[in-house]
Amino acid sequence: MKRNISYCFLGLFKTWLTVFLAVAICCAEAAATEFQVGDDLGWQEPDLNNSALYTQWASRNRFHVGDSLSFTYKNDSVLEVDKWDYYHCNTSNPIIAFDNGKSIMKLDRPGPFYFISGAHDHCKNGQRIFIEVMDPRLISQSPPPSAVPPEPYLSDSPAPSPSLGVAIAVAPCALFMALIVTFLASVCSSP
Repeated sequence: MKRNISYCFLGLFKTWLTVFLAVAICCAEAAATEFQVGDDLGWQEPDLNNSALYTQWASRNRFHVGDSLSFTYKNDSVLEVDKWDYYHCNTSNPIIAFDNGKSIMKLDRPGPFYFISGAHDHCKNGQRIFIEVMDPRLISQSPPPSAVPPEPYLSDSPAPSPSLGVAIAVAPCALFMALIVTFLASVCSSP
């Protein structure tokens, strides 16, 4: 009997460890997103009536540390530049330059990233993009409580009691792992 229990626990430990590693790897990969810049249009000089194409695209997305930008283009290039070069469409001093047709930039830090086209006048015609990568330390912080102005009159009814509800956020990976471990524990404990 003792031997069966120890085999069960050893098997449970091995299974749990395997599931944990598999889920951890999946969660790490799922946490990062690769964004196709410009969606189906890719990285190209926008039409004259659509010069805000990349600004609008960037505003529709949320970028986090670890995400990547994929630039797909033909007969063009993509340059990472500083803020001044971005606003002045200066291509002479890029931080990084790519011209291979498919370039992937990893967003490895919070803060601003500036990209422009290296092709003549494309930047001035709207082929540039500013990306703001969110700081993970600021995302988890809740905003400061707002002040509530006093009521201008006294009421005979009692004041409402504060809510005792608690918001709980559970990561899908953690929930999945907990379900697997619970299932395995129930299988091992049954005769």
